[in-house]
Amino acid sequence: MVHDFKRYPELTNSQLQFYYFDSPHKQITEDFRARVVKVTDGDTIRVECDFRDFSFPVRFAALAAPELDEFGGLESQRWLHSQIMGKDVDIILSKKRVEKWGRLLADVICFGMNMSEASAAAGHGIEWSQRGHDIWS
Repeated sequence: MVHDFKRYPELTNSQLQFYYFDSPHKQITEDFRARVVKVTDGDTIRVECDFRDFSFPVRFAALAAPELDEFGGLESQRWLHSQIMGKDVDIILSKKRVEKWGRLLADVICFGMNMSEASAAAGHGIEWSQRGHDIWS
């Protein structure tokens, strides 16, 4: 079995032992600083950093925001865009590190503020542990 590094540049923790040396780019295993280049939705961004020549997605570890086609989804995305687009942020990796869709899973800190907490406080998402309640329909 061969890993598709183009579609899924990040290896999960369990894949690291098998594919680490096959990776065409550095696998991210430590916290880092990056610039936000896209706000995909209320809990996913794309970032660029100095050790990679391509942007890549980061999923907020502690936040569940509505999807773009759900009630509040566009507002959640717009709010997050207004807060962090184009800014340098600190990416603090979760213990799991990569989620099922291949995105890095992390806390995103902007000017000392945890953006998951700020988004939930502003009413644009909920804590990850509270998900599953049909709050956006």
